[in-house]
Amino acid sequence: MAKYIAQIIVLGAQAVGRAFTKALRQEIAASQEAARRAGGGKQGDKSAESNLRTGMTLEEAKQILNVEDAKSVECINKNYEHLFNVNERSKGGSFYIQSKVFRAKERLDHEIKAQQPPQPKHEAADTGATTSEEAPRSRGRQRN
Repeated sequence: MAKYIAQIIVLGAQAVGRAFTKALRQEIAASQEAARRAGGGKQGDKSAESNLRTGMTLEEAKQILNVEDAKSVECINKNYEHLFNVNERSKGGSFYIQSKVFRAKERLDHEIKAQQPPQPKHEAADTGATTSEEAPRSRGRQRN
């Protein structure tokens, strides 16, 4: 009797071990695929940051707003306006769906902004004079 119980325990442990190994391999493959799709490096970091900030992936945002190309600003705005207005509470819509639509647009807007080259900062000459004039006055106020 003890021999059969030991065999059952060994077979059960083998089955659990195989299932765990298979699940681990699938998770590693999925993680590698996600890293490959994100682009890796700095672009992957930016994409992951955007995903965390909005709580939504780029693919999910494109599905919600029903757009194929994330760079099509007119299509994004048109679909956003339609879906946002249709889901207003006053019209019997869902606040949850409306918030998902808003977050999807926010995610796509962030992606569009990230794709654009950074704009150089222009400082006017008179702005620097104003800040340098204000600095001594604020120090004088602190002394009083």
